[in-house]
Amino acid sequence: MKNMLSTKEVARFLNINEKMIYSLVAEKGLPATKITGKWLFPQHLVEHWIENNTMNFPEMNKAVPSLNGPIIITGSNDPLLERTITLFNSRFPDHLAVFGNIGSMGGLRALRRNICHMAASHLLEENETEYNFDFARQALDKMPVVVNFCRREQGVLINKSNPFQISAVRDLEKSGVRIVNRSLQTGTRILFDRELKKVGIAGDKIHGYDREVDGHLDVGLEIVAGRADAGPAIRPVAAILDLGFIPLRWERYDLLITKERFFDPGVQSFLSLLHDPAFRKMADDYQGYDLSLSGRMIFPEDKPNNQDIYPNKTAVIANKIKKKIEKK
Repeated sequence: MKNMLSTKEVARFLNINEKMIYSLVAEKGLPATKITGKWLFPQHLVEHWIENNTMNFPEMNKAVPSLNGPIIITGSNDPLLERTITLFNSRFPDHLAVFGNIGSMGGLRALRRNICHMAASHLLEENETEYNFDFARQALDKMPVVVNFCRREQGVLINKSNPFQISAVRDLEKSGVRIVNRSLQTGTRILFDRELKKVGIAGDKIHGYDREVDGHLDVGLEIVAGRADAGPAIRPVAAILDLGFIPLRWERYDLLITKERFFDPGVQSFLSLLHDPAFRKMADDYQGYDLSLSGRMIFPEDKPNNQDIYPNKTAVIANKIKKKIEKK
């Protein structure tokens, strides 16, 4: 078992008064579990929590390559994004796109450290209507350009036979149900924990809550292999693996790009694919994607009917966007 800290030990670890620990649990989501009336704190989750709440990262001397170098995308993983990267590498052989699956929070940190060109993120804000803005403001010195990649349906994957009759999040607390979970750095985990809180279920009451895997497809494969009965993931994975699905909400899955990198040729070439018929056709292979916003600039806000926002379309439009960004 991973190292567990008592209330006194976690207070010493955080260098704060012991009474403050209870406030952090209630108000700031400090990971904790209550066993036989006593609070215990998994040290690795506390360390994740500290990292996820860190602001003002130090500046990095080295920057990602620009111009015709590789395009580095990090953050939240997605099957359609992976196929789009493959499409990009075949369409633009002078470039190379690579992806690092480090979760939405990890993507923002990589963007802050200037070690990626784009960060894929779907972090739901407290108001449960917007995505990514508050997190980006906390993690970055300046707001990045936000371009929507897609909308997708989040929920809980289950085995189609569904022996435990799971039909809602509250059913995950049933005796015998085993789940598999996602990392604290992911938008999926943030949503899942929020849904559990709404129905009054503590994570430690669910078998498998602490067992984490790296991606949406990994959640599905654990269920297919019989090692879990349910887990949070997106609907397209249910379609790929022929699993059952309990919907929670549609979410906005965005690409965040620093203003300094937005006009790099490779970045613009990648974004141009979001209007390509081949991209649209790939999404049709799955259930659970909505491309009505794909390619639209969310921040700075773009006019809804303006789809031609990229400099490889026309220099005139590019200059307009560049001036628009510089004013923000």
